[in-house]
Amino acid sequence: MAMPLEKLKKYFVVEKLIYHSVDLSLYMASAIIDSEEHYITDNNGHFLKSRNLVELQKLLQTIKADQTVLRHTSPYDEMIGGPEKSSTNALEVPLVDNKLY
Repeated sequence: MAMPLEKLKKYFVVEKLIYHSVDLSLYMASAIIDSEEHYITDNNGHFLKSRNLVELQKLLQTIKADQTVLRHTSPYDEMIGGPEKSSTNALEVPLVDNKLY
């Protein structure tokens, strides 16, 4: 499910703001609201994405979240022909916006 950034800004606080590490240096963002994850889009409906995490943090600096994390899901198991797992191998680490922009 997707949510435009302008609509997301109207929420006082979101449960979790997630920065997804998709590829070597490609990041996307999603937010969990009412236990449902929504990928964040721009006003044209395109997913927010950036090759620079700090740039994405700047776009989302006004979003207040109870928890902010960087999530990485490794495709390595699939790449080497490993068995399919019943659980995810996602790694989430707490992330703080140090206002480096």
